[in-house]
Amino acid sequence: MARSALLNVMVQAAFKAGKSLARDFGEVQALQVSMKGPGDYVATAERKAEKIIREELLKARPTYGLEGGKGETVEGTDGSHRWLVNPLDGTTNFLHGIPYIATSIALERQGEIVGAVIFNPATDDLYTAERGGGAFLNDRRIRVAARKALSDCVIAAQTPHLGRGHHGNFLIELRHVMGEVAGVRSFGAASLDLASVAAGRFDGFWERQIAAGDMAAGLLLVREAGGFSMDVDGGARPIETGSIIAGNEQIVKALRDVLHRPLPTR
Repeated sequence: MARSALLNVMVQAAFKAGKSLARDFGEVQALQVSMKGPGDYVATAERKAEKIIREELLKARPTYGLEGGKGETVEGTDGSHRWLVNPLDGTTNFLHGIPYIATSIALERQGEIVGAVIFNPATDDLYTAERGGGAFLNDRRIRVAARKALSDCVIAAQTPHLGRGHHGNFLIELRHVMGEVAGVRSFGAASLDLASVAAGRFDGFWERQIAAGDMAAGLLLVREAGGFSMDVDGGARPIETGSIIAGNEQIVKALRDVLHRPLPTR
């Protein structure tokens, strides 16, 4: 597949950061004998990866802004372009040696996502997309699943972890969804979940309180794979509202309706 110069910059930044993360991922299991060492180790690994990505992107386009995974921002002089980056999505997976982790990089131009890279350094899976150019997994064109009935679908969701999100509300939504679908999965890295929707592995995905860097690249991948997205309340700006439903258009609308059902009285 042909890539633009900008997408090549993004891919190379993801590969370079991924090489660092893969090396650290290989070492983290050796730290499991300690109860306090691994968490600091993962934080250090994430900071190193973010530094690599920032340097690579800003070297190529020094006037662009950048929003990092921990809320760090670089105010660019070019007000129309911004990088949205999560250097390590799936930090808990990383900590536990689970190979479901990702580096996510998106390019926003005048409020629209135009380039996307999601890379899993543990498996070497590379997802890429450019606006109008389709979505790809390891240079192979991908499409969202075509299933139309929720009862045939496997839906991904992000379970809110300790100290984040309203667990009671999530359990209500989960109860509704579980009663309608073939299965629900929660793997702990939203960017990869969205990439898996684009690849047709999951039929849909939803999450509330999701950061822009976790969803931006995945949004473009889903769109370029023929899919559809909205925020959980049916709006058209998931990045601004911080919530998302993604899949093919019919499944997204059906999932939205299920998520908004009232709690059963019995």
